Amino acid sequence: AHHVVRRAARDGLSPQQRTTAARTALDAAAATGIVAVHECAGPQIGGLEDWHQVRALEHGVEIVGYWGEQVTSAAQARELIAVTQARGLAGDLFVDGALGSRTAWLHDPYADSPECATATGNSYLAVDAITAHLCACTEAGVTAGFHVIGDAAVSAVVAALETVVERFGQVAVARLGHRLEHLEMVSHDQAAKLGSWGVIASMQPGFDALWGGEAGMYAQRLGAQRARRLNPFALLASQGVPLAFGSDSPVTAMNPWATVRAATAHHTPGSAISARAAFGAATRGAWRAGGVRDGVTGTLVPGAPASYAIWEADEFDIDAPADAVQRWSTDSRSRVPALPSLHDRLPQCRQTVHRGAIIHG
Repeated sequence: AHHVVRRAARDGLSPQQRTTAARTALDAAAATGIVAVHECAGPQIGGLEDWHQVRALEHGVEIVGYWGEQVTSAAQARELIAVTQARGLAGDLFVDGALGSRTAWLHDPYADSPECATATGNSYLAVDAITAHLCACTEAGVTAGFHVIGDAAVSAVVAALETVVERFGQVAVARLGHRLEHLEMVSHDQAAKLGSWGVIASMQPGFDALWGGEAGMYAQRLGAQRARRLNPFALLASQGVPLAFGSDSPVTAMNPWATVRAATAHHTPGSAISARAAFGAATRGAWRAGGVRDGVTGTLVPGAPASYAIWEADEFDIDAPADAVQRWSTDSRSRVPALPSLHDRLPQCRQTVHRGAIIHG
C-alpha cells in the first residue's frame, strides 16, 4: 500500500519539480559538509525514469547509486547493471520492513501489537530468494545488499550468505563488499560471521538517538530487553565488520556531526564507539561502502582526493565514550588531530570542497 501511495505521489510531480527537489536535497547535503550521497533506488522506490533523471543531474555532490531489484542469475545481474549503471544491486532491496510500523521481521512477537499478540512483522524475501540474489551477484562480480532490520531478517540473510560462502569461497565474497542497510538486530555470532565475510554494515546512529532508551520507540515495540541490543556499533566493530554511517534521509536529517555524536552517546552501555571511530565510519567507511578501496579516499593525506569541509567549532578535544577503549594517543607529539567537541553546539559548515571544486560556501 505504501508503494502504491508513493507511486501516485510521484506521478503527481512534473519532471521539473522532481529535478528541483533533487537539487534542493543535494544543496542541503553540501551545506552540511557532505560531498557524496548514496542513492538507494529501485523499481518500487522511484522507478527507472526517476533514477535516470537523478543520475543525469549535474551537481557538485557525487551520487553513488544502488539499485534494489532482485535477480536470479549472473546474466540478469550484469544486464541490470548495464541498464542502471548502478554501483551494485543493493540498498533498498527489502527483506523486511521497519520497527515503527511493526513490519520488521522478528523471531518473537512485537510487545505492543494492538491487533495480533503473535505478530512478528513481514518477510518480503525468503532465504532462497536472498541466496539466489547473492549467488547471482557474486558470480557476476557485482555488489549485492539488502534492507534488513529485524532479527529474523538478519538470520535469513546470514543463512543465505553462509550458502554463498560455501559455494564461492570467503575471499570471493569479501572482495565484493556486499552491504546490509540498517542491520539493527544482530547477535555476536552473526557479527563474527559478517566480519569474516567482509560484509559492510551501513547504519544510522541517528536511529538510536531518536528511538533508543528505556522509553523510546524501540522499547515500546520490542520491550526493554530486546531494545537494548539494537544498533550494536561496538559489537560490530569488535568483530571486524566495516561500518559506514549515514542518515537514511529523510528518515533522519543529513547532519554528519549529529551522526558522530549519536554513535558516541548510544543509549545502551557498551554499544557506543569513539568519536574517531564514528568519524571514520562517516568518511572512509562510507567511501569503502560505495566501492572505493584505494586506502586514501575519505582522508586528508597526500595523494587523496581534495574532498573536505571547513568547519567553525567552539572547541576541540580528543576523547572516547566512557565505556569504550581509547585506541589512539592523546599526546600532541603523536600528530593525532583533535576532533570538534560535540557536547554542546555542533560545528557549522563554512565551506565544502569535492575533488578540488568548491560546492558550498
